[in-house]
Amino acid sequence: MAARVFAAVDIGASGGRVMAGLVEGGSVSLRPVHRFANPLVEAAGSLRWDLDHLHREMLRGLRRLARACPELESIGIDTWAVDFGLLDAAGELLAPPVAYRDGGAAQVVDDVHATVPPEELFAVNGLQFLPFTTLYQLAAQRRGPLWDRAAHVVLIPDLLAYRLTGRLRAELTNASTTGLLDVRTCQWSEELLRRLDIPRRLLPDLEEPGTVRGVTHALGPPVPVTTVGSHDTASAVVGVPATTDSFGYVSCGTWSLVGLELPAPVLTPDARAANFTNEIGVDGRVRFLRNVGGLWLLQECLREWNNPDLEDLLAAAAELPSGGPVIDVDDPALIAPGNMPARIAAAARDGDGRVRRTPVPRTPAALARCVVDSLALAYARTLRRAADLTGRQVEVIHLVGGGSRGELLCRLTANAAGVPVVAGPVEATALGNVLVQARAHGAAPTALEDLREQLARASTLRRYEPS
Repeated sequence: MAARVFAAVDIGASGGRVMAGLVEGGSVSLRPVHRFANPLVEAAGSLRWDLDHLHREMLRGLRRLARACPELESIGIDTWAVDFGLLDAAGELLAPPVAYRDGGAAQVVDDVHATVPPEELFAVNGLQFLPFTTLYQLAAQRRGPLWDRAAHVVLIPDLLAYRLTGRLRAELTNASTTGLLDVRTCQWSEELLRRLDIPRRLLPDLEEPGTVRGVTHALGPPVPVTTVGSHDTASAVVGVPATTDSFGYVSCGTWSLVGLELPAPVLTPDARAANFTNEIGVDGRVRFLRNVGGLWLLQECLREWNNPDLEDLLAAAAELPSGGPVIDVDDPALIAPGNMPARIAAAARDGDGRVRRTPVPRTPAALARCVVDSLALAYARTLRRAADLTGRQVEVIHLVGGGSRGELLCRLTANAAGVPVVAGPVEATALGNVLVQARAHGAAPTALEDLREQLARASTLRRYEPS
């Protein structure tokens, strides 16, 4: 039997890729087709995303895939969360989408909280506080010159799907990151929209993963576009090769998403105080997690250092002794781009959190070790708190995404958490994207647990025991 082919368009905040997903019998594999950068651009006084560039590169990759695999059955798109574009009544983009790293939305946070206090927001949307969440960005846009011309607010993966199919929808997992979804009903919150003065007509109707959004003719023969977990973390959690329910996950890319998969949201005061979030996952699961700093810290350092070899840098970092300085990887001062090595050095403190006695990390190896030590400690701390808040036991941590390549990060995470770490797959997001498409088209099992079992059998994984 020939392999069935599905296209995964997977775009993160640093770069994108088009992958061919091959599903044959009980196996699933990926073939890289096209990779491209996703640079921030400055326009109209803000940091923005070049959506036209992303659209062009997506099409370049999809056309290349369709030429190589004319039997292509479907396309699925996932990207990062919270950011959106404003469309006018004719469906045209009014301006390049503002990037969450721009920082402009932070200026309206207090005004939003004066209208709807944080505890009332959490009671409806279940989200951790992040100053760039969509609802704050929309509050900032309401003060801008484009608001009166806006007819639609469309999240990034839905914008790309709209350009392929001409159909406007809001995929559920990504919609749950906006702060405007009621996490209990999985519908747009009429209450929050009214109180925040955001017209419901601006938001597209919701659509669940596994739905055929429409058909694109951009590749020649018509190809369905199938809605997947369009928030990349939702697809990454599908791609966790778990064989037990007692697992925690770390999806480590530009950001790290650290948490548990639950059947229902946790909306307790303690969960809000701990700044955990309840995002909707595929099949109505709840991703109970926190956003934790990620590889952005190293990516920005590498950029400042003219891009030395990362593997060599991490090998040098592994030679350094443990117990060095660490940073708070969630420090808002580390969100924006620019001069990251100096900011990390300024933020470094002793591992016990007291006044620094250890030397300030100044060499690239010392700074890299500081970042990796800090990420591992943050992962362990976050998962322990998640377990405390939910009464769940974490027997194993699945570390997926780009960070799973790093032996030092995986080993330190196992040591800090005191439980095994299973590393891989690196392309968990694209695999989760493909599996949801394949299931929708009858090429994969129905149950999420069976999809993960299939993935575990098909993947090369590495296991790190705590020492």
